Amino acid sequence: MFKKILIANRGEIAVRVIKTCRRLGVKTVVVYSDADAGSMAVEMADETVYIGASPAAQSYLVQDKIIDAVRQTGAEAIHPGFGFLSENAGFAKRLEKEGIGWIGPNAHAIDAMGDKISSKKLAAEAGVSTVPGHMDLIKDTAHAVEISRQIGYPVMIKASAGGGGKGIRVAANDKEVEEGFPAVKAEATASFGDDRIFIEKFILEPRHIEIQVLGDKHGNCIFLNERECSIQRRNQKVIEEAPSPLLDPETRKKMGEQAVALAKAVNYDSAGTVEFVASGKDKGFYFLEMNTRLQVEHPVTEMITGVDLVEQMLRVAYGEKLKIKQSDIKINGWAVESRVYAEDPYRNFLPSIGRLKRFHPPAEGKVARGEVRLDSGVREGDEISMFYDPMIAKLITHGKDRDAALDAHGEALDRFHIEGIQDNIPFIAARRRFPIRCHRRPPPSARIGW
Repeated sequence: MFKKILIANRGEIAVRVIKTCRRLGVKTVVVYSDADAGSMAVEMADETVYIGASPAAQSYLVQDKIIDAVRQTGAEAIHPGFGFLSENAGFAKRLEKEGIGWIGPNAHAIDAMGDKISSKKLAAEAGVSTVPGHMDLIKDTAHAVEISRQIGYPVMIKASAGGGGKGIRVAANDKEVEEGFPAVKAEATASFGDDRIFIEKFILEPRHIEIQVLGDKHGNCIFLNERECSIQRRNQKVIEEAPSPLLDPETRKKMGEQAVALAKAVNYDSAGTVEFVASGKDKGFYFLEMNTRLQVEHPVTEMITGVDLVEQMLRVAYGEKLKIKQSDIKINGWAVESRVYAEDPYRNFLPSIGRLKRFHPPAEGKVARGEVRLDSGVREGDEISMFYDPMIAKLITHGKDRDAALDAHGEALDRFHIEGIQDNIPFIAARRRFPIRCHRRPPPSARIGW
């Protein structure tokens, strides 16, 4: 096992990695910017290295500064967390050349899965169900209309390099394609520097299901069941749960086997997630994309399987064989996660930056008919910065079944006490199709169904 690693990230994911490293006896180095100088991660780490100004482009995204920090501290490997450099194949290649370990998948897998067009072609070749669509170059708007007619409306127009809900339009007719295609192309160029577009069938009554996979450097790969992430706002996940209420054992097995087949096709050797869109009507499912990193919502998988995904990432990066077999993976109860953000649901979710004058989250442990886990990188008195994602915490609850997990979640939401900034807890608690039992007053927007 590694003796010392560097965490090239911040906030709750840095704290999350540190906790596992402490348990394993691995020393940690945390890099930090001006905004994070007094953060919880900096306080918890064994060593810290200052890497620059608050904007990520001047600190967390500067590869030279990260590598210099490795050299200064003698760290053996880098854990990238999620976001920032976590899916940067060029960075992974550079580390390999410089003899620095990378606690993530190999650069080839990141490259292959990072492009939505090429990944869909690879998925089809690996026998994975894919959404009917056109993956090749689309010349212009007229060509886009022609393709959309061939596929059959409704269709989804998507940026090949897209992510985070950007570069997506749904079109129900020719006129909407004529308007949507140039808009997506412009957004793709502005957001990703890549204007390639593809068009695919839009699935009615869609459900967002993702399969957690785990591979090693010896050709072994397993799947750790599924998470459902269908409750979203503006294509951003709000609430996740595991397992999915939609899937039966047969569909789960088919999905998992296809996810493993795709992972093996690119020699995947870390934790990763294969995302599918499933139809609520017939449980048919189709490949969306593969995320070649640890997901924000990984705790719900950990809660129902008992597998520490960060630990497994460390072990396989060090070269160990997976000791977990597919037959070892069970479903133990139900887990639900919600993301508590510093944003105001009464003012169209405007970010709410400032100091946490009071931050009393629910205590971890038994609550109602379940148990609480809290992943957070902040404390009372910390500043919610304008420079980074405004997530305050991830609330995870686990119970013997879905009702127990939801009851515990509602009780835990009621126990949050936050002052100094606005939070989205009333919005989380008020979802009609996800009836968490909580007594906070819902915002007006909560009256709108998903």
